[in-house]
Amino acid sequence: MNDFTPGSLERLEPAERAERQAMQLGVTFDHAVRGGFYGAKLAGIERPRGLEDLARLPLTTKAELIADQAAQPPFGSVGTESLARYTRYCQTSSTTGDPLRVLDTNESWAWMLECWYDVFRAAHVGASDRIFFPFSFGPFLGFWTAFEAGARLGALCVPGGGLGSRMRLHLIERLGATAICCTPTYALHLAEAHDGARPLAESSVRVVIVAGEPGGSIPATRERIERTWGARVIDHHGLTELGPMSFECWEAPGFLHLNEEHFLCEVLDQGTGAPVEDGERGELVVTTLGRFAWPLLRYRTGDLVERVGGACACGRTFARLRGGILARADDMVNVRGVNVYPAAIEAVVRGFAEVVEFRSTVTSDGSMRALGIEVETAQRAEGLEARLAQALREALGLQVGVHQVAPGTLPRFEMKARRFVVEG
Repeated sequence: MNDFTPGSLERLEPAERAERQAMQLGVTFDHAVRGGFYGAKLAGIERPRGLEDLARLPLTTKAELIADQAAQPPFGSVGTESLARYTRYCQTSSTTGDPLRVLDTNESWAWMLECWYDVFRAAHVGASDRIFFPFSFGPFLGFWTAFEAGARLGALCVPGGGLGSRMRLHLIERLGATAICCTPTYALHLAEAHDGARPLAESSVRVVIVAGEPGGSIPATRERIERTWGARVIDHHGLTELGPMSFECWEAPGFLHLNEEHFLCEVLDQGTGAPVEDGERGELVVTTLGRFAWPLLRYRTGDLVERVGGACACGRTFARLRGGILARADDMVNVRGVNVYPAAIEAVVRGFAEVVEFRSTVTSDGSMRALGIEVETAQRAEGLEARLAQALREALGLQVGVHQVAPGTLPRFEMKARRFVVEG
């Protein structure tokens, strides 16, 4: 019998947790200054004695880390151990320029597995489950740690790399998979590729753990996945630079628990850098409290969130992110005076059952920008363009051109989808 009850550390009172975090912050600082990057960045700054000293530490940006690796290729100087001790390599996805390269020792990798144990427990996934991973393992962190953590929990972990979608669906059916780990986009694509006699909603799959995109916390996307698969969607959020930092619990859909056992999380005003009140939108800034071989202090994630406190119905006392990751700061594009985020577009488009896939394109005509959306349907849907344009105008306050395209026109994605294109 699997025990999905939150562990004692997940149910600590905030004051008691703050004491543990303060101690771990000091240890993280001690490790960080052993590396060249933070040794220089933190020169002259005293070791923090409590969480009230956190604000004295400078923020860290991805641009700084990339510049450090450019100056000291290929890995930069964030690492705190001799190169011979590192056993794992991952890199961020990057459409332009070099990716950010990240190294882990066996110890820091084990810390990330601990983070995934928490994700699985919250998703009610344990030793009796069969977890299917329908993607090719490349240099991106992706679900590497999830796969290994699942195996160590005693679950049967099935790799689905190097297979087409229909073969993956066949394996899910044949092996009786009970859980799937993938992006929201790929969960929908698998459903699109299904041509079996039995509906997916009648399959053995009971939970779909999604990550890599905001779709898991977008109600329309989430509802479509759950309805199609007949399974519970559990959202999860992490970054290659930081690790698996938040997760949804079974009992409270639409909220992501910040894993405050392993991370110190702040929500700051993007302009002033000051902390925002609970319930207000700000940028998530994270300090790792255990990835000592590749530590990050006050890392600006670019994720825009709304944090709320208070105990959850599941019993955890971690702070939570209402609505998950609401937007990415670097994804925002201003179109005719309106700030447009990809997640806001998806929230509208996924509400139209006829839409199988879509792509948003921002074009420029001199200083003026325009937003157009291509929607792909299984068959011609009369009146869809006008209805969707109206819904987008009401949601965004912007005139959007909608064009219906033929089946199979738009690209499909196995990992992070790229549906938001900015031209010029």
